[in-house]
Amino acid sequence: MLDLRHIPAGALLGLVITALFLFTAIFAPLLAPYGGGQIVGGVWEPMNAQHWLGTDNLGRDLLSRMIYGARITIFIAVLATALSFSMGAILGFTAAVVGGWFDTIMSRFVDLLMSIPTLIFGLVVLSVLPSTVVTLILVMGILDSTRVYRLSRAVAVDINVMDFVEAAKLRGEGMGWIIFREILPNALSPLISELGLRFIYAVLFLSALSFLGLGVQPPAADWGGMVKENKEGIVFGISAALIPAAAIAALAISVNLVADWILNRTTSLKGGRG
Repeated sequence: MLDLRHIPAGALLGLVITALFLFTAIFAPLLAPYGGGQIVGGVWEPMNAQHWLGTDNLGRDLLSRMIYGARITIFIAVLATALSFSMGAILGFTAAVVGGWFDTIMSRFVDLLMSIPTLIFGLVVLSVLPSTVVTLILVMGILDSTRVYRLSRAVAVDINVMDFVEAAKLRGEGMGWIIFREILPNALSPLISELGLRFIYAVLFLSALSFLGLGVQPPAADWGGMVKENKEGIVFGISAALIPAAAIAALAISVNLVADWILNRTTSLKGGRG
């Protein structure tokens, strides 16, 4: 059982904030005081008793928009990260174990994809394909899997030449056993650390796409789309665009704090008590 007293203060803070974001995303319809697209007041009303965060550029309750935006942002980022890790890790481990022409072809193909800036690649693809949730998840997951592939392959190449892997091969174990029972458990530490970074990258990538108009489409909105909707208010001192930007920053910091703590625990390289 996890003893909260032995968790560093930074990691505990990250856990609490991350848990609050997840709770908000899961129970968004129950927590939001208004509908996500419901106009309930004037344009850019200040914070008051009825609208705790004020209203947005169309008079919608900003708190409700933030809550529904958390659900959309975290849902898409989680699925895109899961896709990128599933695809990148399996292909990276397979390339390291098989080697030869398969490793060469996969590595050169990944090099080709990584040579193109990810945001530009995503913009080109999404300008042709419809910007649906499924398309966003597929594009983000596939593009991000190249980074996971590189890390997974590099780790698996070192593990693949170790004695216990050679012994498993001599016993006649299949490739599936080698990948999932020998290599994967010994590659978890760097992958766990990378998981937090990839999730945050997915959040930032989605926010950038939405800010540029090719992400989540209205009337739905993620936090990046909300920044775009309310950016004109910044020159008038309106905080409607800064609140979702602050939420993105808070989520990024909290997830990284948790990921660093988990990495320290799994590698026994603890900066404090684990």
